[in-house]
Amino acid sequence: MPGTLRIAICLLAAICAVGLLAFRYDPGPSRPLAATTPDTPPAPILKPAPSTPIAEQKAALGDDETWRPEWDGTIEKALPADLLEPEMSSNVRQFCPRFSFMKEVDKRQFWAYFFQALSGAEAGLKATSNVQHTEPQVAVVDRVSHRMVRSEGLLQLTYEDAKRYGCDFDWETDKHLQEHDPDKTILQPENNLLCGVNILQNQLVVQKRPLLTKASYWSTLRPGWPGYRVFLKQMANVPSTCGRPISKAEMSKSAQQDSGSSTLAASR
Repeated sequence: MPGTLRIAICLLAAICAVGLLAFRYDPGPSRPLAATTPDTPPAPILKPAPSTPIAEQKAALGDDETWRPEWDGTIEKALPADLLEPEMSSNVRQFCPRFSFMKEVDKRQFWAYFFQALSGAEAGLKATSNVQHTEPQVAVVDRVSHRMVRSEGLLQLTYEDAKRYGCDFDWETDKHLQEHDPDKTILQPENNLLCGVNILQNQLVVQKRPLLTKASYWSTLRPGWPGYRVFLKQMANVPSTCGRPISKAEMSKSAQQDSGSSTLAASR
């Protein structure tokens, strides 16, 4: 066999061998990641809550220390499934009679409004609020800061709550800052509100206590205590999907407004 032909045959054999090897080890098209990773639950639909009476007053006065719409989202995304169950309706029936029949997005909106009302009663919607109470039942030493307990932030919380409820408060960092410094971890709205969600879940789900009880973390949710009536007033503007019945006082006020409008129209 001529040398040239022999070389050509050898080269052809080598090319075929390489091709066969590549075919055998071809992994084929890659599979989509979704097939090998667990499904990620969809993000909840968010719905801004109405303004509480105190938020409306602040808006009329041009007061910037008020509730921010993004805080609704912070709460709505953090709500555990337990607070959205139909069984929770017994706790909120006074304010939201249709809770058990509402869509999830509307339930989240209700709780966002609830926390806005709670903040209005507790701190006047002021994120940097800081109060040291003198009442015997609360005038105690904070076991984390080792000073007299101060109620701080939108929901008037304490550093002890970091351990009790898993809240993201850092006293070692905050102790170097001024009392009303917005950079304090306990005063940062997201930290404060997320802690509030944990506290509420503990009360309603873990301890199975009602929303309004003398054993509540917040004194404004304790019937008969100072601040309770303030909280009730802030719950006046709950979302319309709640189907809250109109009180006699509201009906009387509406009737007076209608009568005044009719009288004005007749005089023209």
